[in-house]
Amino acid sequence: MDPEADARALVSDRVPAARAAFLGGGILSARRTPTSDLDIVILIDGPPAPYRESLRWRGWPVELFVQQPGTIAAWFAKDVARRRPTLARICADGVILADADGTATAVRDQARAVLAAGPPAVEPAELDWRRYSLTDLLDDLAGSTDPGETAVICWHVITGSAELALVLAGAWLGSGKWLLRELRAIDPRFADELIAARDDPARLAGLADGVRARAGGSLWAGYRQ
Repeated sequence: MDPEADARALVSDRVPAARAAFLGGGILSARRTPTSDLDIVILIDGPPAPYRESLRWRGWPVELFVQQPGTIAAWFAKDVARRRPTLARICADGVILADADGTATAVRDQARAVLAAGPPAVEPAELDWRRYSLTDLLDDLAGSTDPGETAVICWHVITGSAELALVLAGAWLGSGKWLLRELRAIDPRFADELIAARDDPARLAGLADGVRARAGGSLWAGYRQ
């Protein structure tokens, strides 16, 4: 199976009027797995874009992100605001599948500028909310006596700690496997320590407390949102 060839065929067959198309994501890297999907951004003129669609093509799971040249900048901005530059990364780092009139080149330059600028600086209110949330989780973890509940709490502590570490570093966030990938990119040692402590609540609490301390320490009583 050739992901690039199959992605080109998909665009040609389903969206022949595409002005630009990109293939990106883990499918093009050493992190490719048997279930990796084809992440494809396509630009067309007018409705029904913008929309997102999941489908199967030649045995591949496919995620289509269909935009208009006039809407993609707004979606880049939405991704930046939530610190998850999904579309910008596909367009900046992926393979150009179609470029009818130079649109792909222009969008690629735009996406690379977004990534180069980085995520927005963390606001004090968000930092307080993250400290508060992690403090609440650590209190729950300290008092948990149910193994099932402890396991769930541990996972949320890992997530909260990873996100807080990324925010403090001025780095991008990610969801699912991408959260760990983002953390490994900026602090591989801390990422490994978090995963190694997933079944050790006391060790995990110590790691979480360390990153919380860098953010200003425990916050619960007196917090107001």
